[in-house]
Amino acid sequence: MLTQLSINNYALINHLSIDFSSGLSIITGETGAGKSILLGALGLVLGNRADLSSLKDTSTKCIVEAKVAISNYSLQDFFISVDLDYEAETIIRREILPSGKSRAFVNDTPVTLNVLNELRSKLIDVHSQHQTMQLSDASFQFEILDALAKNTDRIASYKRGFIQLSSLKKELLSLETAQKEANKQYDYNLHLFTELEDANIKEDEQSGLEEKLEKLNNIEDIKLNLSESLELSIHEEIGLQNVLNTLEFKISKIASFSKEYQELADRITSIKIEMDDIVSELETANENVDFNPNEVEEINDRLQLLYNLQKKHYVNSNQELLLVFEELSDKVRQVESAEGELNNKKEQILAISEKLDAVAEKISKARTSAIPKLTKQLEFLLTDLGMENARFSIKATLTNTYFNNGKDHLEFLFSANKGGNFGELKKVASGGELSRIMLSVKKVLSENTQLPTIIFDEIDTGVSGEVSNKIAAIMGQMGNNMQVIAITHLPQIAAKGGNHYKVYKEEINGVTTTNLKQLSTEERIKEIAEMLSGKDISDSAMIHAKELLS
Repeated sequence: MLTQLSINNYALINHLSIDFSSGLSIITGETGAGKSILLGALGLVLGNRADLSSLKDTSTKCIVEAKVAISNYSLQDFFISVDLDYEAETIIRREILPSGKSRAFVNDTPVTLNVLNELRSKLIDVHSQHQTMQLSDASFQFEILDALAKNTDRIASYKRGFIQLSSLKKELLSLETAQKEANKQYDYNLHLFTELEDANIKEDEQSGLEEKLEKLNNIEDIKLNLSESLELSIHEEIGLQNVLNTLEFKISKIASFSKEYQELADRITSIKIEMDDIVSELETANENVDFNPNEVEEINDRLQLLYNLQKKHYVNSNQELLLVFEELSDKVRQVESAEGELNNKKEQILAISEKLDAVAEKISKARTSAIPKLTKQLEFLLTDLGMENARFSIKATLTNTYFNNGKDHLEFLFSANKGGNFGELKKVASGGELSRIMLSVKKVLSENTQLPTIIFDEIDTGVSGEVSNKIAAIMGQMGNNMQVIAITHLPQIAAKGGNHYKVYKEEINGVTTTNLKQLSTEERIKEIAEMLSGKDISDSAMIHAKELLS
């Protein structure tokens, strides 16, 4: 509920602050007095775009502030979702700087216009003849029907499931697309994978094979040099072993005479031991030198296989080949396991769909049950509003398609004349008829759901007499359940308000300004009398005004 509106430096307004209360409030004023300016300021604080033309004085900033009581609107979750502090009396402020920049705040926290527009839909609903086309919108028609059907909890449950179902279907589509792409490459990848698997590649294999091949390719030189080295080591006369034995024998004879000689003897002995070991390894190496042409061929074939595979996969080593093998293994496995994953996703979709179907059926049954009641209420209200022949044809049909609010297709048709054909509201109803239908709809909604503040902007245009009295009565009844603000030129409606505000212009120091004030009882009588008879108020107009207010 809007509790206060404060406007500074906006259009023709210098400064204005006005308090609003619950129930039905009336705003009147001469044409051009500034009622549209008030709505413009309210629209600004609720997220409309702004520019410098909004500033009355371009040297100072414009500030519009609205205080709204929101404790009955269950907005805690919304405030959490947009990271705002929740306050039972929330303050929304909009500033337009002389530079042209604008800022918005909710409870002193900066917000974007998107957040402000989201909040607006939950707080204030402005209706004029231009907004009546909303009646032809299917989502709004469902909103009307669901209010009477008490479907709020069911639809909330359905929407949670619908979001989950939509997400699963996207995941399934992504999996199917990926599988199609993977299937195109599967045979080729499988061939490459099998080829590498059969090759049985070892990480350090290549260097060992290359070394061994190098050895076999130089076997004659190896054999010759090993034999000659062995001969130099073990020759009976000139061999290194024999020389070392002689040397060891000679030095050992004098080792006892000096520490120096003993050290020499020890060193010679150490060399002799090392030489004996070398000779042993030379003998072994010489014995093991064996040329096998088949082995050379096998090694060459193996190395050629590795080289070919590396070239084929654009790598330089077995380590890189093994990485390629792992990648191919993953690709092949993914394709081979995709069917199971797809089936699992389909099972999840089926399970969610079955639950949604059950909820959607309950929603549909509730809607079907509520249609006669809705039709009766709307036709009754429209009869009071001078549309005695108004008839509705409403039908909710359960389909196989999942929509965001159920599975129903809604047919919401209207006929204004006796014997007339039913058709879409926007095609068969006039502007004045749409206004009265909208009023009736809002009346029904106000009795069945928690609506935000409604502002009717001259929705009574084109009606008079008894119909205007009925409109006023309906607005008054709506005011019992919610805050209703009506901008009107009709005295019959103006008289029904619990509070009456007047928009007027005045000149201050040669400058025209717009103001708004709440009227006292006497001021109200005068204002209504003026609405009845014009500026020259007659005695009969004053009497009539008092009668209307009684």
